[in-house]
Amino acid sequence: MEKRFVDGRDFIRCAGRLLERRLFATCFEAAPGTGVLDALRGYRNDDGGFGHGLEPDKRCPASLPIDVECALQAMVTARTVDPALVRDACDYLATVTVGGAVPLAFPVIEDYPRAEHWSDWTYEPGLNPTAGIVGLLYELGVEHPWTATASAYVWTTLDTVDLPADAHALSEVLGFLEHTPERGRAIAAADRVRDALTKASWFRLDPDDDAYGLSPLSVAPSADSPWRGLFGEDVIQAHLDRLERDQQDDGGWPVTWEPPGQAALGEWRGIVTLGSLRTLVSYGRLSPGPDPR
Repeated sequence: MEKRFVDGRDFIRCAGRLLERRLFATCFEAAPGTGVLDALRGYRNDDGGFGHGLEPDKRCPASLPIDVECALQAMVTARTVDPALVRDACDYLATVTVGGAVPLAFPVIEDYPRAEHWSDWTYEPGLNPTAGIVGLLYELGVEHPWTATASAYVWTTLDTVDLPADAHALSEVLGFLEHTPERGRAIAAADRVRDALTKASWFRLDPDDDAYGLSPLSVAPSADSPWRGLFGEDVIQAHLDRLERDQQDDGGWPVTWEPPGQAALGEWRGIVTLGSLRTLVSYGRLSPGPDPR
């Protein structure tokens, strides 16, 4: 087991949330995914949604679509699913859907600490997060009437409206295109999304750019991602080099924005560190071999 991997593991064990510790154990230590589901239930509300800062940049306990998306992402990462938990979350999404779409958040977040960028723009229903949530539901294989409603919204938007100029929304679209059963339409749309992504705000194609943004590894976080081919292999390898260099002396990876406090900063670093380890292992840059101790 490489020291860099051990250092990242130890950072998560020391500073990560229970959820990231459970996810690490599931991803790298053959722990059952039930532990991840148990951790997620602590973020669940009686309305079926998720809240309580599951996405750490807002410390709001109320259910929010972004937190539902985070819960689904955790299940995908753990390769496990609780169908009843997911269906309850979709029931919640159906109650806050407008025109087939959901927003990231609601004004209730203003009553709690939050990062500065979480403001009124997050209250507008759109492809972010609707497209990403639908893609995750397809990947998890859980059927619900909301999925068809939201999928129709995504396709109508892609077919009739200019693509978003924001890399976050385009990344959500790629998540949808990866898993929608309508493969012909998805393949036809992928190149158009790629062209828009390279010109979008918050996209960091240059690996030496220190500013906040999404990189090619954000949309192709694993070596088998269908979106790896959207970028030259030299670009992918340069970003992997940068990802390796970014590991800090404490074993964790940094974040490039201002969370609302030290607790949120630590939580985010645990999330980013787990994601970095998974990406570097997938691309063969790190080995999670047996612990020599």
